[in-house]
Amino acid sequence: MTVELTPNFKTKSGTSITIGAGSGTAWKSVKRSDPDNQVNLDRIVDKLSYSIKKGYNHLDTAEVYTTHPEVGRAIKKSGTPREDLWITTKYNPSSRVAEKKDHSPVELVESALKELNTDYIDLLLIHHPFFKPEQTKYNYDLVSLWQDVIKVKKSGAVRYIGVSNFTVDHLKTIIPVSETEGKEFLPVVNQIEFHPYLQNKEIVQFSQKNGILVEAYGPLTPLFRIVDEKSNKEVADHPLAKLLPQLSEKYGKTQAQILLRYALEKNVLPITTSSKEERIDQALNIYDFDLSKQDVDLIDSEGSKFPYRAFFKTYF
Repeated sequence: MTVELTPNFKTKSGTSITIGAGSGTAWKSVKRSDPDNQVNLDRIVDKLSYSIKKGYNHLDTAEVYTTHPEVGRAIKKSGTPREDLWITTKYNPSSRVAEKKDHSPVELVESALKELNTDYIDLLLIHHPFFKPEQTKYNYDLVSLWQDVIKVKKSGAVRYIGVSNFTVDHLKTIIPVSETEGKEFLPVVNQIEFHPYLQNKEIVQFSQKNGILVEAYGPLTPLFRIVDEKSNKEVADHPLAKLLPQLSEKYGKTQAQILLRYALEKNVLPITTSSKEERIDQALNIYDFDLSKQDVDLIDSEGSKFPYRAFFKTYF
């Protein structure tokens, strides 16, 4: 089984996109811990540039990550032509930081283009639908916000538009808006938390049925983020803690590679972030093997025994 991406998901030069090299999570924390520390900023640039040189052509960033400048520097350092790369960024419709909410998708893209040092963005996503009109300068509801995202696409500053963390109901709200404008204005991606402990079957099925590619953030959650909410301690005894080592030995792949391949087998494109070169290398080395249907079903079954969400917990 292999992931079936729509033909649209190619760089401007015509190359199909790889799994995503993220600049959130760990890198966001590194930058926020000391935003003026040049050593930290250079580390981000170095690892992203390394990822590009190793074969990643899909770079995932976001306004809230504050890593646009580092992504731009990494592209320049890699020496890779812009048209050979795919850049995704995300518009944050609300923020706990007051000065961050006074902007529109148009304003975000104008700023991002400068920070990324590029004249176009491949994919613009709404980062989440969890906002109220009074939290925004323009009193956005979901429909009016999506209409402004469509305007950005019409301007030519972005090639494609999509969403993140959208439920089926959220998608049903914006799809009719797109249909009145034309098929080219439909959302092409829904980036959600996805892993065996959060299979999000209804969202995945609806998205894929409507030609929306599902991208997975947090695909390695079963390896790194299982924490008991009451004690705030790591949970070591969970179903995949036993199964993943067995599958790793069977396929001669790391546990992380098994999880990333699992996402591909579900026709979901994973986004992964790492500061370690060895893991960066391993994450891209998932196209040379398939998981059997029996093992995919087994991961599904074991994962469903332990429902767990690592991100956006207060909204779902």
